[in-house]
Amino acid sequence: MSAPAIVDARDLPEGALDAAAQFHASLVPLVREQAKERPLVVIDFAIADYTHASWRQAVVGQLARELAPVRVNAVASDSAALEARAETINYLQHAPGVTGQILALDDIPFENS
Repeated sequence: MSAPAIVDARDLPEGALDAAAQFHASLVPLVREQAKERPLVVIDFAIADYTHASWRQAVVGQLARELAPVRVNAVASDSAALEARAETINYLQHAPGVTGQILALDDIPFENS
């Protein structure tokens, strides 16, 4: 099984409009290029406030439709969630029916009560 392509989108501007503009200009071509070589592309976003939700969902969904049968998904996490991010990417690699989704992660440990 081929390893997924990971597109780093963690250093986008803080403002939603500026982040969307930079993503479209710089990273959409990279996602398209990676999709030529890999069956799964995962976009790695940093956690952002609610103003980023709609443009992120629109771009991930549209790229998934455009690039099918290549699957395009995204993870959004803070920088401390390295293990959760790796586990989620592993899950996506083995979940052939999942595409066009953004999975938000955090590094809050689960505690049994």
